[in-house]
Amino acid sequence: MTPEAQERRRFTFPSALTVLVLVTIVIWALAFVLPSGTYARNAAGRPLQGSYHRTPSGRTFPERLGDLFLSPVNGLYGIKDARTGLVGPDLTGELYGSAGVFLFVLAIGAFITVVFATGALDRGIGRLAHRLRDRGALLIAGVMAVFSLLGTVEGFAEETLGFYGLIVPLMLALGFDRLVATGAIILGAGIGVLCSTVNPFATGVASSAAEISLGDGIGLRVAMWLVLTATTIAYVIRYARRVRADPDRSLCGFLPGDREHAQTAPDVPEPPPLTTLHKTVLVAVALLFAFMIFSVIPWSGALTGRADAPPYAWELGWSFPQLAAMFLVGAVLIGLLARMGEQRLSATFVQGAADFISPALVIVLARGVTVIMNNARVTDTVLHSIEGVVSGTPSALFGVIVFIVNLPLAFLIPSTSGHATLAMPILAPLADFAGVTRPVVVTAWQAASGWMNLWVPTTAVIMGGVSLAKVGYDTYLRFAAPLLALLFLLICTFVALGAAVT
Repeated sequence: MTPEAQERRRFTFPSALTVLVLVTIVIWALAFVLPSGTYARNAAGRPLQGSYHRTPSGRTFPERLGDLFLSPVNGLYGIKDARTGLVGPDLTGELYGSAGVFLFVLAIGAFITVVFATGALDRGIGRLAHRLRDRGALLIAGVMAVFSLLGTVEGFAEETLGFYGLIVPLMLALGFDRLVATGAIILGAGIGVLCSTVNPFATGVASSAAEISLGDGIGLRVAMWLVLTATTIAYVIRYARRVRADPDRSLCGFLPGDREHAQTAPDVPEPPPLTTLHKTVLVAVALLFAFMIFSVIPWSGALTGRADAPPYAWELGWSFPQLAAMFLVGAVLIGLLARMGEQRLSATFVQGAADFISPALVIVLARGVTVIMNNARVTDTVLHSIEGVVSGTPSALFGVIVFIVNLPLAFLIPSTSGHATLAMPILAPLADFAGVTRPVVVTAWQAASGWMNLWVPTTAVIMGGVSLAKVGYDTYLRFAAPLLALLFLLICTFVALGAAVT
């Protein structure tokens, strides 16, 4: 067989969009088999435990075929009729589709792209890495801490692919191997995403689907982020010191030329200094994300410990509409600060929104699946089938179960946004039945998604990273396996404690 034929026959895991299209078709077909039913609901619209009863869906085959055909449209701006409970684009009632989240993803995509176009973030990280080049452990900790911080607040992951050309030579020059650079980049950003605090693509989308505030449960997530980030940094530094002391203990070995400049100053040019403009942009970005955190936290509940505490007068209580507007305005302000010019700013803004259309469409498709289940009246049937399992389950055990059951889903749908939109309509009501707060379920879900995305071969962050670092994927797995096991135990501990004390 020719190399070209082998390349054509090599299996490639389908994209998140393709997976969700297949899921849509499968769920549509299963809706003909599953019995339809519904729960009685309280004034807030949440199902009441033990009230499930069978009800006919009343949907004819042509109507169900129409639901399949219109599922992406309903996923974007479907309206839920208050009387019938059906969702459609031409009904009257409340918005059921994910138009708000869709616009928010495009807005933050435009903002992030404009920030990167200024060169401030790249140069800032480059300056940090070069300044710490003679202090290996501090360099590793500094790079990983910055990547983790960016990961926890804005889902910084794919953007790390641009830093291998800088970090790999620096690590080799300090006597480390390529795995140290790979671990610092992938695990640094990955642990931040795993412990997302206000990451709009993980925590934000999941909180919206769970019908809670983005700031709910932030205390648990911050504590988890601090502990797991410190653990991951310590793990990479421990391996790095071992390799530096005895290069023969390197798991990946060294390529020709890797050891030529070890223990000497790296032969990479010093990045240009930060200009006043770069510093201004970095400060503006930091202030914007700090304000976002302030605007979404329910401060009265966080400070008093009571979920039903009346909000303080100075609380903003912002959600996706306000945040989308904030990032749209923020992108323009950053462009003006950077003196990008009207044409370049407009082009960068549009390009940024275009680059994020894929995750935005994933959210829409995933929401379309829930519309199909809703109109066929099988969502409550699925919920009822699990109700008996979680009823009477200790709260701590329930949190761990939510984490574990989401692991295979995270493999099939590596897109955190799509995974959240698909899973939360089922998981959130289950939390009510188990006597666990919904923020704990969001934390357990995002931990499952983040843990899987530290190693699964279906993400560009992993496969692109090991390719750029010239490290075998199997070698990376051997390096990361002990840490993954430790993180698994820590996550279970955190979600169990969070479920037990809330």
